[in-house]
Amino acid sequence: MKNILLLMHDDPGQQARLSVALDLARVLGGHLTCLDVVEMPPAIVAGMDDCRATAMVLECEQQRELANRARTEPQLKASGLDFDWVETTGYLSPSVRDAAGLTDLIILNRELAGGKPDMREIAGEVLIGAGRPIIAVPEQVRGFGAYGHALIAWDGSKEADAALRAAVPLLQHATAITLLEVQDGSVRAPANAALDYLVMHGMTATIRRESSMFDIPSTVILDTIDSLGAAYLVMGGFGHSRFIEAALGGVTKRMLAECPVPVFLTH
Repeated sequence: MKNILLLMHDDPGQQARLSVALDLARVLGGHLTCLDVVEMPPAIVAGMDDCRATAMVLECEQQRELANRARTEPQLKASGLDFDWVETTGYLSPSVRDAAGLTDLIILNRELAGGKPDMREIAGEVLIGAGRPIIAVPEQVRGFGAYGHALIAWDGSKEADAALRAAVPLLQHATAITLLEVQDGSVRAPANAALDYLVMHGMTATIRRESSMFDIPSTVILDTIDSLGAAYLVMGGFGHSRFIEAALGGVTKRMLAECPVPVFLTH
């Protein structure tokens, strides 16, 4: 997990993304690829010539991102970490997906206050489209507790398998690991198999089994994060189709909306 792709864009979640990315690069000995996206205008300004309006809005965005780089790049240089700064123009989700390449991990936000840009939607699109693990960061965080308590939401699905395997380089730094199994009838393989896998990689963990008799799984996960003081959550993303999650709700959807700690997600 050495090549970390970080979205750079002048929005309310950027400092959270940057702080988490810097901590992860230090812990993992990684390289940061800072992808600075000049966002294409979503709509034409009413009453103006289409091309002229688009050019004016785009020029404004370019100036914003130039100023953003001037403010942000000194923080990267001061960190002493290895990084590249890559500039592109386009829409946020496709730009991140196109840049994924040999990336090991992508740093984005979960839902932002005010909903602009729609980071929950972007995180979902990138998670599915890029085929890479992502870390979705709450906008208020200012770091990543890699040496803290890691919580793994386990249901035995192929998404949970993938998340556990991908997170190993990160989990190896955790001071404690808990495998949470919510017994709601959907567990496909018991957490004992995941525990054995962690042991084979030189880690120990505790299995915690909770009933869903009184709360839905997403609430159980959020309550467990709070009770354990977990530093981050590892889970598979969109075990059901995104259509079903959008229509009926789902654990991934709620974590991208409410999780108070960074979420490591794979699909």
